[in-house]
Amino acid sequence: MILAQSIRMAVMSIVGNKVRSFLTMLGIVIGVSSVILLVSVGQGVTGQITSQFSDLGTNQLTVMITGRGAVTSLTAEEVAAFSRVPGVDQVSPTISSNVTAKYRNVHTNVSLEGITASYEKVQNFHVQSGRFLLDIDNEYRQKAALIGTETAKKLFGADNPVGREIQLNGTSFQIVGLLQAKGTSLSGSNDKKILIPLSTSERLLQSKGIQTFTVTALSDKDVASVKTAIGQILDRKFLRAKDAYSVFDSKQMLDTLKKTSGTLSLALAGIAGISLFVGGIGIMNIMIISVNERTREIGIRKAIGAKKIDILLQFIIESMVLSTMGGILGIGAGLGLTWLVGQLTALQVGYAWNMVNISFLFSLFIGVFFGILPASKAARLRPIQALRTD
Repeated sequence: MILAQSIRMAVMSIVGNKVRSFLTMLGIVIGVSSVILLVSVGQGVTGQITSQFSDLGTNQLTVMITGRGAVTSLTAEEVAAFSRVPGVDQVSPTISSNVTAKYRNVHTNVSLEGITASYEKVQNFHVQSGRFLLDIDNEYRQKAALIGTETAKKLFGADNPVGREIQLNGTSFQIVGLLQAKGTSLSGSNDKKILIPLSTSERLLQSKGIQTFTVTALSDKDVASVKTAIGQILDRKFLRAKDAYSVFDSKQMLDTLKKTSGTLSLALAGIAGISLFVGGIGIMNIMIISVNERTREIGIRKAIGAKKIDILLQFIIESMVLSTMGGILGIGAGLGLTWLVGQLTALQVGYAWNMVNISFLFSLFIGVFFGILPASKAARLRPIQALRTD
């Protein structure tokens, strides 16, 4: 009965001061919504990147030649020789650069990659129309090209690009295939690119060799042995030159990414949580003002028999109601903003329901913690002193 009466009085006090109560709750609303929004976006981006890595598999090794000196790259034949390493399934060398693509009077800057036929399986790229590049295209240095959906839309609009000719840095290429849409990845847009045979790209880009290639092992169990064998071959090639190359394990990269993104999400939640703390201070200040304004009311209640615990409970409940209402509004705002981000941007979002529960419980804790001081002040007032207050 006392609890129900205290809740009713707290609600009446909040409704009686609508503007002040809303401004008091605003800090909690901003804090809760910020936590939910930031963590949801963080989880969505992490899930998107993780999915991209998972599509490629955890049996991949990416080798980058990074050293300086007379020998800073590998020939196509040297890279192809890695396919004979025990445990290796496929090897996909890549030469990349930016070029100007032109069709009639329309031109655009795009990412160009020189590839081999193994790129299709290793990098999980496929065509939606036309054909993929073949080994014969590399053998005879064909001027054939695969075009991404974004580049195709820029150059051809809604027309089918397959069979058309485009200019790449002034050289004519025939489009033999339209790639499936892939979206974005860590390296940027996968749809704003053009793929041509590796041998052709060496001439077009005047490349002096291959500095990046990807190796897929037959299974996850073979990754470690393949990585060791590749390292030994490259050590002999570069005479154990320090920092001549780097070998990235996709599984290790994925694990590191998950740990980093988890830490980042917690950091973002912590930053947003500061506003919750500030909101709690705002509640405490308003509750102290409320105690001062209602000193005479407290004196009357004590004079007619209200106990110290009744007064204490009244103001703690009022503080809790403020923070709870702020928490509910914050959850609604956070989920709404998360939905808007997912609709209006290219970011993928994942609703952080665990953070919704944590934020709500934390807002309740804020109400209790920051309501104790003003509630104690009210409970300690003596009836005679309180009744003398104007």
